[in-house]
Amino acid sequence: MPKKNSSNTIRKNSINRRNPNSSKTLTEALNNVPLSLFHFRAFLTAGMGFFTDAYDLFIIGIVITLLKVQWHLTPSQVGLLGSSTLIATLLGAFVFGHIADRYGRKKVYGLEAAIMAIAAISSAFSPNFMWLLISRLILGVGIGGDYPVSGVIMSEYSNQKNRGQLVSLVFSMQALGLVIGPIVALTLLSSGIHTNIAWRLMLGLGALPALAVIYLRRTLPESPRFVERIGGNVSKAAASIELYSKGVIKNVSRKNVTVKKGLFTFLNDKRNLMLIVGTAGCWFLLDYAYYGNTISTPLVLKSVAPHAILLQQLSWSLLIFAVAAAPGYIFAFTNIDRIGHRRLQWIGFIMMGLCFGIIGIIPSVSHNVLPFLFIYGASYFFTEFGPNVTTFVIPTEVFSINGRATGHGIAAGIGKLGAFIGVFLFPVFTAKFGLSGTLLISAGFAFCGALLTLTLPEPAGKSLEEVSEEQRFVIVGKPLALAKVAVKPQKIN
Repeated sequence: MPKKNSSNTIRKNSINRRNPNSSKTLTEALNNVPLSLFHFRAFLTAGMGFFTDAYDLFIIGIVITLLKVQWHLTPSQVGLLGSSTLIATLLGAFVFGHIADRYGRKKVYGLEAAIMAIAAISSAFSPNFMWLLISRLILGVGIGGDYPVSGVIMSEYSNQKNRGQLVSLVFSMQALGLVIGPIVALTLLSSGIHTNIAWRLMLGLGALPALAVIYLRRTLPESPRFVERIGGNVSKAAASIELYSKGVIKNVSRKNVTVKKGLFTFLNDKRNLMLIVGTAGCWFLLDYAYYGNTISTPLVLKSVAPHAILLQQLSWSLLIFAVAAAPGYIFAFTNIDRIGHRRLQWIGFIMMGLCFGIIGIIPSVSHNVLPFLFIYGASYFFTEFGPNVTTFVIPTEVFSINGRATGHGIAAGIGKLGAFIGVFLFPVFTAKFGLSGTLLISAGFAFCGALLTLTLPEPAGKSLEEVSEEQRFVIVGKPLALAKVAVKPQKIN
């Protein structure tokens, strides 16, 4: 008899290993849900927002080059147009992040895309500087709101194994925006269209991808983790999971695992405050260097090759983004979970700092086009294959669910504050210290980012609940018995 019981026990354990969702909470089951077409649909829906973000943020650098002559812009007006959208993202990220934690991710998902579309269209019809400036500010609010909501909802849909890959895939859609922007500009300017129409089309086309995904965003289900742990509705959470779980959610152990809500509860926690410092600080240091260089790319290339015409500069920009930046994104999302999220961020910061440092220390590099393009392009590769992706991914993982979007929104907002400062000061520093001196400052920011990265936990291979230490906020109640959660298969819209 004892041997028989032992054999049965072994067999039951074997069955449980083959079915990782048996006798687990819904959250634990979600951590093991296999990838499906739903995940691809969610990635595409969220990723189109980041394609729009990148296109809208970086196309303004080309537009400013045209408007400087047409509207006789002063240096301060140039600085405001280049950086206004970035400072507005700070407000959008804060506000939409908090709303998403309080009322749910789906409540605001799609609204920020509508704001981006309206602002892009308004920018295209700008009759003067002030109209364009206000339109770009409104655009920034929408872009800022897209960061925490898209990142967090994709992270909470994901399983434990593929989370880094899925969230980084969403952000990697930025690569298409970086490449499509120069292509659109080259096509319009080389076609002979008057520059007054060309820059308006460049800005207005940014509305198309945002309009295309508004309906899809509104039809995605609410995050099952939010529904279960904040809303306390186990049956509704199970129904959401069933949309993409391939029927593996049948019998689950339902526990009273609701989490304490409230902004004060989230911020009145020493660990969360330290995580905000780490994630926001790294994002700030990255964006100072990244956006300062990227939006000022025409100015950078003008310093390297003063006699190059605008079409040559655009071609070089396209070469950098297509040959260096885009592969960096690809290497990031294909390797992030294997290398480690924090480790990849540290490596990227170190390498981009070295690239900037080489250009700054060796003056001849900044006066020869080919060596400069090679090293400058390498900096973009390691920025994308590193902190530009991971500073977005890590804040979706390390914060507990009662403030995950808020924490991500704060980190994204502070990051864009760094971008605002970088874009505003880059022309000033270039005029005072030259391109070499300006890039040495960027190198210093990158090395500081590498040091600050070491204060963060490593999320790779851990569940959201484990890496965020969410148990600290769980309201312990009377456990409920093993229960069947009735789930009716639903059609994905």
